[in-house]
Amino acid sequence: VGSEMCIRDRINIVNDLDTISKLESNMNQLKMERFDIVALAREIAEQAEMEADRKGIRISVKGAENLPSPFWVLADKHYIGQVFVNLIINSVRYGKEGGMTRVHFRDMLDKILVEVEDNGSGIGKEDLPRVFEKGFTGCNGRTDKRATGIGLYLCRRILEKLGHTIAITSTVGEGTTVRIGLQQDALEVE
Repeated sequence: VGSEMCIRDRINIVNDLDTISKLESNMNQLKMERFDIVALAREIAEQAEMEADRKGIRISVKGAENLPSPFWVLADKHYIGQVFVNLIINSVRYGKEGGMTRVHFRDMLDKILVEVEDNGSGIGKEDLPRVFEKGFTGCNGRTDKRATGIGLYLCRRILEKLGHTIAITSTVGEGTTVRIGLQQDALEVE
């Protein structure tokens, strides 16, 4: 299992670096499409279940009661999927044993606010302004050798490129919440 994680982590790093290169060189074409954001989050959460189970972390994905179902957004599904992979995997990786990762959605009129929350070790106030910097891995003296400082940087770059927003709040010892605002697509499906 250890070597599988190593190989998978290396593949993820190569994929993240490739994505950053494409975003920064502006050579890729964004494919804007209408899709159910909750369904995408559930699919990615299911993929993270094996790693979460090893730490006894429970992952839940829930939509708000006041949003219609499905929860349609207009974005590049592939890139938004990469954002969810990074956020959910970070939440599990830095979450505490027996903890939780919660992905939930709020209706903000023309936007959907997505929150990825954990009850892990948290990030110190002094590190919060730097977490989206390329290569920054210094949060709370984390010693995870898999940390590359690419994941949150990539999330920010993708969301900026797509015209969406990202923010983070955290309290040491209590956990972290990452919020992203996505354009809601309210067109009715027939």
